[in-house]
Amino acid sequence: MTGTAQPGPGESGAAEPGTTAESDLPLAGITVVAIEQAVAGPLATRHLADLGARVIKIERPGEGDFARSYDDTVHGLASHFVWLGRGKESIELDLASEHGRRIALDLADRADVVLSNLAPGAMERLGLGAAALRERNDDLVVVTISGYGDGGPYSDRKAYDMLVQAESGLCSITGTPAAATKTGVPVSDIATGMYALSAVQGALFRRERTGRGATVEVSMLEATAEWMGHPMYIRMYSGRQVGRMGLSHASICPYDAFPTRDASVLIGVQNDRGWAALVRDVLGRPELVDDERYATNIARVARRAEVDAMIGALTRGFGADELAERLDRFGVPAARLNDVAGLVDHPQLEARDRWRDVDTPAGPVRGLLPPMTFTDVELPMRPVPALGQHTEAILAELRQDAPHRNTTTIDS
Repeated sequence: MTGTAQPGPGESGAAEPGTTAESDLPLAGITVVAIEQAVAGPLATRHLADLGARVIKIERPGEGDFARSYDDTVHGLASHFVWLGRGKESIELDLASEHGRRIALDLADRADVVLSNLAPGAMERLGLGAAALRERNDDLVVVTISGYGDGGPYSDRKAYDMLVQAESGLCSITGTPAAATKTGVPVSDIATGMYALSAVQGALFRRERTGRGATVEVSMLEATAEWMGHPMYIRMYSGRQVGRMGLSHASICPYDAFPTRDASVLIGVQNDRGWAALVRDVLGRPELVDDERYATNIARVARRAEVDAMIGALTRGFGADELAERLDRFGVPAARLNDVAGLVDHPQLEARDRWRDVDTPAGPVRGLLPPMTFTDVELPMRPVPALGQHTEAILAELRQDAPHRNTTTIDS
């Protein structure tokens, strides 16, 4: 039976004074079983936990999610796991054993969602594939994340973020003319995780209307291909490969970092009104507004090197603060080129009170509130679990419930 989630071990379900009631959270009452590693699956389930779902993470005994061992920079914990492990309960299960599989099946029977991103075919070999799970529990939502999807010549390939970025063509448009690169964060993993999150929410909403569960597949290649939309259409309909543009943009000009007397400022002109505001109001060159060589974006892109050199010569006459103030005053999109320290100390995050303390096995750490802000409820910042922290409590919960079910009794 689904939809019978209870508060996790040690949780009463009632709000403490000054906190948000669990029942006010968008996914309160939803239970998710996560059989996941690394980034794509854990990102989806962490956001489900942020939204109030109970997420039970099944981990390999003694090792756990291998992202736990990527580094030890957060008070001895791995940065990836602190980022993505928050808000979940950890149970150690050996899924290669009959005992472990029985427990996993019992958890799935009681869940609303099972999400996995193991190697191709692994869930089926364990007897935990979507067909087997939904045969037992048809209103279950089963989401399987893979590198290349089920079927086709690449279906059995293992896939990691860098490899999918390369296969999808993303690396070919990322970097500078001198060198292709991957992105600085794992965007193929992140895209996949966000589509999995969206699919879960859509499937649960449909189940509310129809009572039907769902079997959903999300492929890293297909998720990344979706993000390749405009370069893909340019290639298909012009025969042209989008170049590696650094900070620039293949279809917009001016759109780049421009020098000032003391630092660079990024300027992104999105339309011809923006061009007029830049050259007339910010840079004091009104004659350039209607100059046919530059008056339209298409004309400016055709003369990109000339336009960039001209704008750069004009911005050099300003200090960075002065230029940024003028750009902002006249509504021309602009930004500073921050490093990560600039993000951590960003005044906008501070002004909007986005930082919270998150409990971890190594003590509290800072974390950002989830980016989806509900005006009537603050999404929770639940702890990062130690490996197997909730094993005994979850097994005790299953034993207590076993007499009321028609499934196999859980052995100790």
